[in-house]
Amino acid sequence: MGLMGLMGLIGGAAAQNGFNMPYSQFGIGFTDLPYTVPVVNRMGGVAYTLSGSNYVNPFNPASYGSIGMESFVFDMGATILVSRLQNNNDHADDADGNISHLMFALPVTKWWKAAAGLLPYSTVEYESVWESTYLANTSMKNIYSGNGGVSMVFVGSAFNILGDGAEGRRLQAGFNVNILTGRIHRALLYDFQGTDSTHYMNKCRYKQTKLGDLLFDLGVQYWEPLNDKYTLGVGITYKPYRNMNIDDEVRVNTYHSGDPYQTPVDTIFPAAGQSSTFESTLEQDHTIGIGVSLARNERWMVAADVTFSGWAGMKYSEGITPPIFGESTLDYGPYSRYALAFEKTGSMDASSYWGRISWSIGFNMEQGAMRLNINGRSEVIDAWGAGLGATLPMRKGKSLLTLSAGYRSVGNKDLLQRNVFTFGIGVSTCERWFAKRKFN
Repeated sequence: MGLMGLMGLIGGAAAQNGFNMPYSQFGIGFTDLPYTVPVVNRMGGVAYTLSGSNYVNPFNPASYGSIGMESFVFDMGATILVSRLQNNNDHADDADGNISHLMFALPVTKWWKAAAGLLPYSTVEYESVWESTYLANTSMKNIYSGNGGVSMVFVGSAFNILGDGAEGRRLQAGFNVNILTGRIHRALLYDFQGTDSTHYMNKCRYKQTKLGDLLFDLGVQYWEPLNDKYTLGVGITYKPYRNMNIDDEVRVNTYHSGDPYQTPVDTIFPAAGQSSTFESTLEQDHTIGIGVSLARNERWMVAADVTFSGWAGMKYSEGITPPIFGESTLDYGPYSRYALAFEKTGSMDASSYWGRISWSIGFNMEQGAMRLNINGRSEVIDAWGAGLGATLPMRKGKSLLTLSAGYRSVGNKDLLQRNVFTFGIGVSTCERWFAKRKFN
């Protein structure tokens, strides 16, 4: 996808009914993780030291070790995203809602806990029109469009190496096996504006990308009581390098008018005897995350996360030459993310319900969230944001209702800026499924 397609996306957004995400035209789409998960959004993106007996934190698999011995935790949520795209000349607004997560966790033994779930990983949703002059006085509309996305199914385990996941000195380690699955459809139409179909013919380039592969991540959490009031927590996550093969299917054809996918005039690619499918590659670089927290027992907690990687997200390399949509302007370089949060912790012994509610606020910054090669120069697209929210205990504190609101800004007005407000609600039920009943 070219830069001109990106620049034309604001104009196309005004005529589009769906959610428009211009930066999703690159790679395997754009992701708002972890900010779409309410329990993390309310902390401004802080996740590596979060752990509890009545919710699931998939961003550090070691956290599953805090699940209670007699508990089954079911965690689900939904988010609404309200977005504004703008540059120096124009703006467009969009809104969309979706399920943010479906997860559960349970004990296997006293020292082994397991979890599984489903998360939307990335989204592709864009449509734009860029009009140009072709040869003499003939104009041509370049119509870029794409839809689809990738979901992540994970299965994880955590082990209580030191302590039982409740309180005191604790050490937990865990891992996730993540399955990326999904389909992405992209098209580029060359639509000539005129009636001369003898010399000018509309053309359609279409590509379908199909994913189905594995990723892995590891995590450790450790808590050290400093005295009878304060506890220091440390969380570490690691995602190893992974090179995956994905399947692409390509079609290039000409058409007169109407639906280019149903009424092609001539097939340019694949030629006779040539396959329309080929393998492309998707790379995840080594990624390390480190979190530190300091908590005053049932009073407050302050926590910070840092993340480092060779590049943001996944590096997609098309396995056909020349590329079906031309050379991509997407570039890759060092990525880092920083997050800081403060939580006023509710006390289960509080005399009023308001005293049992936890309130939080957090801030985050991403450097190198995306890079575009513009005229031989790498344009670094950074992001920053904030989040706040509350966790409300239900049913004597065993279940939780989480409310969150966050803001995130990606890019700048000189190129394209995406400002998005994320509103989330999460419900985590904690049931006593494995208690042994005693009778007199």
